[in-house]
Amino acid sequence: MQRRQFLKISATTGIAGMLPYSKLHASRGAANYFGLHPFIEQHQDAVFIMRTSVSTKFADAEKKQAGEAFAASVFTPTDDASAGFPLSNKVVLKPNLTSRGSWQKGYTIERSMGVITDALFVEGIIESMKSRLGLAGEQFYIREVNGSENITDGGYGDLAQRTGTDVQTISTPVNKMSADKVVWKNVPNGVWFNQIPYLWPVNAPDTMLLNIAKLKSHGMGMTLTAKNLQGTIAAKYQQHCTAHNRNMSIDYNHVHENAKQSILDNYNRHLAEGIPRWDRPGQTGGLWQETWSTRCIDNNSTLKAALHIIEGIYGHDGNFIEGPHNGYAKDFMTNVLIFGKNPYHVDIIGTWLAGHEPGNFGLFHLARERGLSTLLNPRDIPLYEWFADGSATQTPLDNFERTPLVTYYLQRDYDGQNEDYWHLVNEPYDYAQTQVAAHPTTTPGQFKLLPNFPNPFNSGTSISYLLPKEGYVEVVVYSSRGRKIKELKRGVQKAGEHVVFWRPVNMPTGLYIVRLAYNGAVRTQRMLYLR
Repeated sequence: MQRRQFLKISATTGIAGMLPYSKLHASRGAANYFGLHPFIEQHQDAVFIMRTSVSTKFADAEKKQAGEAFAASVFTPTDDASAGFPLSNKVVLKPNLTSRGSWQKGYTIERSMGVITDALFVEGIIESMKSRLGLAGEQFYIREVNGSENITDGGYGDLAQRTGTDVQTISTPVNKMSADKVVWKNVPNGVWFNQIPYLWPVNAPDTMLLNIAKLKSHGMGMTLTAKNLQGTIAAKYQQHCTAHNRNMSIDYNHVHENAKQSILDNYNRHLAEGIPRWDRPGQTGGLWQETWSTRCIDNNSTLKAALHIIEGIYGHDGNFIEGPHNGYAKDFMTNVLIFGKNPYHVDIIGTWLAGHEPGNFGLFHLARERGLSTLLNPRDIPLYEWFADGSATQTPLDNFERTPLVTYYLQRDYDGQNEDYWHLVNEPYDYAQTQVAAHPTTTPGQFKLLPNFPNPFNSGTSISYLLPKEGYVEVVVYSSRGRKIKELKRGVQKAGEHVVFWRPVNMPTGLYIVRLAYNGAVRTQRMLYLR
């Protein structure tokens, strides 16, 4: 593009969403906060999938590199206090550190690897946040009520030594813990709980929580991000899977007076409404699922993570050590990371990728009814493929490979039905009854360059655009004088919404132009960078 043509275009381009000049200089200075990539924050209902390329589950260096690449693309410094966390904050990571099944026949470390979130992946996240954001090892905490064997067998003790992270599995009951080791929170709209005790510093002030689940099957179907947060609760309050007819070993002053009756009433209503598989009778049937789901949702309504992640570098097929492979579980290289702001939307996509139809799981129906989820059909959820450079492309669900991970969830072995013990919950589900419209940008009708966000910016800005159909795209940043600064994208892209991220390196404060070219058409936009 010639300089004269460039200046003509840039002179007629507005600066969308920019602050008055008097406020711009007040924004200058080094970043004192850190947060999520702005595109993720802007898309609260979306789910993102990042493919990894780890060769085997024993490839330690590759798993750590996957964590580093993920964190480098997702977390960013910022000077915007409203969009980030102070650099002095504590960071709590909640991997899935449930018990590995060491009580089961045939237990080995290798067979139980897929039961928990991979420690090397988590270590990669921590090291990336330390090096890129300037956080210190002592700012990181891992807390879990279960799975003390994960300190040794799961590698989390080694992680603590290498990173400086405070890693603790705490099975001490609340009444035997000092007050400073528990964070009590009210549950304003709870059905079971009215108060929940969390393992400090979970839910404490000045703390950011990252929920890092594992792609694995379980008696609840797929035990993904929503259920993973159960392990942040102090013992015995975390025993959400206790059957409806049994009492938890807790102080019932922290439970609603009519909680059992409320759960039973809700179960009967949901059974009449036709929630799939809720018709399995008995305390191990639909009523059991209603009970644990209710407790899980109470917890999720109170505990807010900054990001919900499913580590699916390898997925676990079966339950703990037991499974359909000559009596044992088995791990498969699934090589996906699934993440987003809404845990139920993340779990719906994770459930679908594991070969199940999410509409057949009661947890998602209950979460939607309670207002914690807006969508049920996985095809209604805005879905983006995420890349290591912080860019993303709106991508159809069917573009991702499914890996069947079987479960024993509500097996249909009654009333003449003879479903296998290990099975997929994949019967067709009519999502039309949920009455949810498809995401409006699924098939955009026009070519459009959206306002970059944030603008002005300090450390980086996301640049989004819509393509009506597949075509050749170039995204280039220029200085205000027409000098080419950075090529952000070049190549053929499919229809849909896309985002690229620009992090200026050793660039002066000033005005920059982003130029989007697509099939011969051009759009430009001005961006203001403040160091």
